[in-house]
Amino acid sequence: MDRFFKISERGSTFGTEVRGGMATFFAMAYIVVLNPLIIGTAEDVNGETLGIPGVAAMTALVAAISCVIMGMVSRYPFAIAAGMGLNAVIAYGIAPFMPWADVFLLVIIEGLLLLILVLTGFRTAVFSAIPPGLKIAIAVGVGLFLAFIGLVNAGFVQAGEGTPVQLGDGGLNGWPILIFVIGLLLSIALYVRNVRGALLIGIVVTTVIAIVVEAVLGDGEGGLGWGLTVPTLPTSVGDLVAVPDVSLLGLFAEGGLSGRFSDIGAATLVMLIFTLLLADFFDTMGTMVGVAQQAGLADEDGNIEGSREVLTADAIGTLLGGAGSASVATVYAESAAGVGEGARTGIAPIVTGAMFLIATLFTPLVTLVPFEAATPVLVIVGFMMMTQVTNINFKDPAIGIGSFLAIIMMPFTYSIANGIGFGLLAFAFVMLVTGRGRQVHPLLWLISVVFLIHFAEAPIYALIG
Repeated sequence: MDRFFKISERGSTFGTEVRGGMATFFAMAYIVVLNPLIIGTAEDVNGETLGIPGVAAMTALVAAISCVIMGMVSRYPFAIAAGMGLNAVIAYGIAPFMPWADVFLLVIIEGLLLLILVLTGFRTAVFSAIPPGLKIAIAVGVGLFLAFIGLVNAGFVQAGEGTPVQLGDGGLNGWPILIFVIGLLLSIALYVRNVRGALLIGIVVTTVIAIVVEAVLGDGEGGLGWGLTVPTLPTSVGDLVAVPDVSLLGLFAEGGLSGRFSDIGAATLVMLIFTLLLADFFDTMGTMVGVAQQAGLADEDGNIEGSREVLTADAIGTLLGGAGSASVATVYAESAAGVGEGARTGIAPIVTGAMFLIATLFTPLVTLVPFEAATPVLVIVGFMMMTQVTNINFKDPAIGIGSFLAIIMMPFTYSIANGIGFGLLAFAFVMLVTGRGRQVHPLLWLISVVFLIHFAEAPIYALIG
């Protein structure tokens, strides 16, 4: 096991990997609750919904299988589950055009295209063509994005009246906010004291405090204002164990595979696949760079040995997400929570996958951890990843401006792919106007044009009707 996963070689231990896998699970377990609220409640072109129970079960099951595949194939500490942002694209950008069965067939087609791009070496070539400085910027941007996710999910930062965001609801009010602050301070204290398992301990202790507060002061139904999950202890066996609903498995094959997509035009179909493919392609790439940089698993140019295996496992995850009707499964930035615990190998995602498998049966226990207890970890991980910003050469205007836009556009647009797109476009443009256009890798020019088309989708849609 040590030789296969390179545990000692990467300076880790089996116990560290287990802790890291658990920390990653707790940091991303919210997807079992949140993905069903997006995919399970959205209506397709016929007004049909998938329902929350089935999507919840398949979200956990697809994540479990995908994480194990990632751990075994890539041997890196990257966990996979239904991607936030990508599920919104599917629910609100694709489902209104077609039935749910066609939606997930489209996801499978996108996964096959991704797999082809990996096996032909194109996806890896694009990754290698990105300048080292921009790769560091992507990692920093992912860190800020994670921190922003943590602050928003905890309610510490909210949409304001007259301002895009503000502190709390105009102030830091309520017990859930206090729980988040306690969790953040506790996690910081444990982290700076170099306590083993600091982030996981922070999550567990803060969850216990949240349960006590809800038991003493709450009504058991979220009256205290919890972000999503109300931290209440189960009162019966039925609240502990639930038989997973797998009725959505294979929904994509409903009605056979011939004559599909006949109700939408070819141009619209191509644009929908293009949008999904582009978002998935670069969301995964950005996350992989960010987490690998944080773990010290990338070389001086930001490249990762065995990146092809990582991307292959990611493409397989997308195929599983389509087959299981659970949205696109992609590498999770929250994998950095496990890396923050010291995870460096594929054992960590295997542990995360095992936890997700348990989650298919014990959904109430999975949803026990409130956002306010788990998200302090994301803020600390954001800090860890932010420290790499000192390695960016801001004196070079192409690298500096491209990096700046990549970093700020990820949290500002809530999309890793958008941040990468604006960063690469800015880099190519500055290189062009400073007379260094020939130094830009041809693949970067190609990708810049692709992103330019992507950002111009609205007028393109208007032109094609």
